[in-house]
Amino acid sequence: MSTTLSPKHGHPSTSPTGAAAAVDQSILKEVQLPADADNLYTQTVTTMLQAAEIMGLPEHIRLILAQPKNEIIVHFPVRMDNGKYRLFKGYRVQHNNALGPYKGGLRFHPSVHLDDVKSLAFLMTMKCSLVGVPYGGGKGGIKVNPRDHSAAEMERIVRRFTSAIAHNIGPDYDIPAPDVGSNSQHMAWIADTYSFLSEVGGDNPAAVITGKPIEYGGSLGREKATGQGVVNTLVEMLPALSLRPEQCAFSVLGFGNVGSWSAKIFQEKGARLVAAADHTGFIRNDKGIDAADLAEHVGRGGGVANYSKATAITKDEFYKTKVEVFIPAALEQMIQEQEAGMLQCRVVAEGANAPTTPGGERVLASRGIEVLPAILCNAGGVTVSYFEWVQNKSFRSWDLERVDEELNRHMVRAAHRVRDARSHYKCDLRTAAYIAALERIAKAYAARGIFP
Repeated sequence: MSTTLSPKHGHPSTSPTGAAAAVDQSILKEVQLPADADNLYTQTVTTMLQAAEIMGLPEHIRLILAQPKNEIIVHFPVRMDNGKYRLFKGYRVQHNNALGPYKGGLRFHPSVHLDDVKSLAFLMTMKCSLVGVPYGGGKGGIKVNPRDHSAAEMERIVRRFTSAIAHNIGPDYDIPAPDVGSNSQHMAWIADTYSFLSEVGGDNPAAVITGKPIEYGGSLGREKATGQGVVNTLVEMLPALSLRPEQCAFSVLGFGNVGSWSAKIFQEKGARLVAAADHTGFIRNDKGIDAADLAEHVGRGGGVANYSKATAITKDEFYKTKVEVFIPAALEQMIQEQEAGMLQCRVVAEGANAPTTPGGERVLASRGIEVLPAILCNAGGVTVSYFEWVQNKSFRSWDLERVDEELNRHMVRAAHRVRDARSHYKCDLRTAAYIAALERIAKAYAARGIFP
């Protein structure tokens, strides 16, 4: 059985699971989404449609949200250091702007493709709505491995990509940011390139992008923001499970920006890191791993597998490590049925976007493992990006204390919205998070109407 909302009565009622699935499939078919159950975009939209069914969201809003407004693909040549030219593919997907300008990161990774970018743009719409910032969702990227290129090549790639999409972004229209594989230096090159291509008036062209270096309009606290948001969410939500940070051993999958900052900040709250993993391998130390020391080691170019103060373990041993909290902070769809079946934890805090597949989540639910969804946990980055944008637009800067206080306020309010939706609709936390996000979007459409 699944819970759905009766439009006539306005309260939860029950119906067979197949009935809810039939509604989802009809909309998926109408907007011609892939029928492949493993397709990431189909999975994310289906999750939204299930939440929409429970809350009785009007069908026209479901249809609008089931596809992005704009999908931009560019191909651009770039000269390599050896004098030869390579052709690169870039993306910018603008999902929805009912609440404000499009907002979302730029991913630089060799596996970037359209459906993934569409999924991430869709999740940004949900995330911005849930956390209460005046943005819609967007996402983009370049199909490239930054590790394969010199700094000079990456600068040319980034600047050429910026020129290719410059007419599709802007400080009041679409504001990109960093994501997997991109960093503040890349954002500085984008802002600088855009400033030369745009007509400079009274506005600050650097506001076209966030996640910039502090020296070029960046915000204090932006680098750690996503990890900070993960920990803020944990601190707010753990008491409901009779847990406190100082009682928690935890493990982290992915030790890049999000994973390392989550680990360092959670450790400062009293939690103990006992296992970590990245693309190089898996490590464990039951007595505890110093997250700050591990982050320094990884930052010097060594993956976690080469860290001498922990023991190398297998993938299965990593997932079977007993912890209270598991933080997936790598790529999408990494926690499938097999991994979910091995996890020995009480809470999964999704630091990455869509790290848990529907099948994996069903396994976690059957085992009583709570999932704190990514559109809540992962929202710290876009929240501080919003703060950076406000600072740029007003030509002011905030101190770190103000940034941290404002971020915590947004994260706590978002957590309360999710808890309230869960209590009202008697559903899991992911569905509750989608419902809370959809409620705000629905109010915006009710006020705006549909042109013409």
